[in-house]
Amino acid sequence: MAARKTKSAPKKPGTKQRRGVRLKPTELTAAELAVVPEAGALDALAAQVVADGGAVLARYREPLGGNSLLFVALPLERVAPTPFQRDVSDAHVRRLTRAMDKTKRFLDPIIAVAADGKYWTPNGNHRLTALRELGASSIVALLVPEREVAYQILALNIEKAHALRERALEVSRMYRELVNLSDEGENHFELEFEEPALVTLGFAYAERGRLAGGAYHPALRKVDGWLPGKLASSLEERERRAQAVLGLDDAVNEAVAKLKERGLTSPYLKNFVVSRVNPLRFIKGDPPSFDELLDTMTKRARGFKVDKIKNEDLASAGGALEDAD
Repeated sequence: MAARKTKSAPKKPGTKQRRGVRLKPTELTAAELAVVPEAGALDALAAQVVADGGAVLARYREPLGGNSLLFVALPLERVAPTPFQRDVSDAHVRRLTRAMDKTKRFLDPIIAVAADGKYWTPNGNHRLTALRELGASSIVALLVPEREVAYQILALNIEKAHALRERALEVSRMYRELVNLSDEGENHFELEFEEPALVTLGFAYAERGRLAGGAYHPALRKVDGWLPGKLASSLEERERRAQAVLGLDDAVNEAVAKLKERGLTSPYLKNFVVSRVNPLRFIKGDPPSFDELLDTMTKRARGFKVDKIKNEDLASAGGALEDAD
């Protein structure tokens, strides 16, 4: 007699299996989240908060992995953004201060980790700045014992959508920080870095803030990959690739300047030139290597035939103006 198949547990409402997601949540009930096992590390962290002039408001476990956290109140002067974080947007801070002024409430705790005598926040710089402008003296935070969470900034940030420049710069700053802290390779930080092209673009942006990275990003995504070896050994290659992008940008800028000299105007001139010198749309099968593509595009940009371009050719050119010069 055939063995009876065991029925799998029914899926909970709203459950969906996403590609690449392997997490199996804990079965902790809501009431069980308040029961935190004894842990010396957590006790030490709680004692540090008190010593620093703060207060532990609660201990709990988060519902996905069952990891223990502290809900704390911290003196504002003890909290700082991670050193590799994007620059503050004044417009976003202004909106936050107005909202807080109207509601007279701060209802969205930041995430924080203890680091170097401070409490770093990987996702709360705008809220932190807004509170300082309003003259607050303290802030509430979800304090995570594991310092490495500070490097998962792109995954954790909920304050304001990152533009390409911001994402790339944060990745490059994290990269330089982690070179001295980790023996792992780029693959290990796939969540933190998001994609290889962001690393290369980040190093390029760090040298040229007005780089039109949005014009090059689609092509770079197809040919840039994670580098083998430790971060320290990959750093030089990332810097070299960034220089190749800057060299291409120089050639494209020269072509754009010549088009403008001929009286051709469009907000998409750079996108137009890049699309014309990019051979990927004609290549079937595997794309070329990073160096092959950058060399080809740079050579084509330097030899760009501006005398053959007409205004009607620009009509079909378009795309995001993000990061345009």
